[in-house]
Amino acid sequence: MNGFDSKLVICGDYRHPRQMLNDQTYDGHVSIHDDKMAEDLGFSGAPIEGPTHFSQFVPLLAEVFGQTWFETGCISSHYLNMVVEGEEVRAFVERPAESATMTRIWAEKRDGTPVLSGTASVGSGDELSELDQRRAKLKASDQLVILSELSVGMKGKKDELVSMGFDQNMGDLYPFSLNDKLRGITELSSWYTAEGGSGSPWGRAIIPLEMISVLTQYSSREAGFPVKGPAVGLFADQEIKLIDGPLFVGQAYRLQREIVCLSESRRVESNWVMTSVYDAESGKLVAECLLNSATLKDSYAKYAEEAGKLGKVLS
Repeated sequence: MNGFDSKLVICGDYRHPRQMLNDQTYDGHVSIHDDKMAEDLGFSGAPIEGPTHFSQFVPLLAEVFGQTWFETGCISSHYLNMVVEGEEVRAFVERPAESATMTRIWAEKRDGTPVLSGTASVGSGDELSELDQRRAKLKASDQLVILSELSVGMKGKKDELVSMGFDQNMGDLYPFSLNDKLRGITELSSWYTAEGGSGSPWGRAIIPLEMISVLTQYSSREAGFPVKGPAVGLFADQEIKLIDGPLFVGQAYRLQREIVCLSESRRVESNWVMTSVYDAESGKLVAECLLNSATLKDSYAKYAEEAGKLGKVLS
């Protein structure tokens, strides 16, 4: 106690996150992470994938919450502005009260432009995360076009068996390996590496927080959700929650996907998918990952035509 009401904030150094999705393809075309595609859609450059910024929070949250952060930590983020390679980003964490299990987080570019905002927490407290709060405010849409064949409660066609090795190329969606990422990650821990992993508190190398997004997304096509295309999407909101963490390099996990929300704004249609991560051997739920994939209406060539057939009023 110091008698002051002001909240203390800790922050990291400015970092230069790297763009590693230049060669990403899906639906037979390049993604928004391609410079030409991004330019055609009116963006200043190919954006760095949102969860790349999560790494900058890990040392700060480990300082705040200790080892518990790696075992039951949750980061819940709304992405605000894209970052292109060459721009500098800094992460901020509000230091919580001694007994608190949740706090505010945000990231900014050097010029003050906000990159993301959200919450970070540990344990299974009753407080609502950033995305809990955002989803509670959403209004259901009954005139979706690109996502018209989806429905809340729809599950993936099958469970997906996944793992992440150090030199494993993660496919068309993520055309790089964990070792490739570790050579450019903004915050490198020996606990992530083949050489230093045995020195972690769990005796094994752990998957970096941002790469949990890759682990849970690289097989996402297997879910078979019927989304119209070709069209271009981006990550708008994302939450990674460890329940019995950390997740380990080389460990097999089983994924189950379910659509938990559908929404739209003027520019996008959004598919909110919850991915439950189970240890493949024990069957225990170890993590949950919520992702709002926002598909740009203007990127779907038949959008206006199909919207017209539905009687949808275009703004």
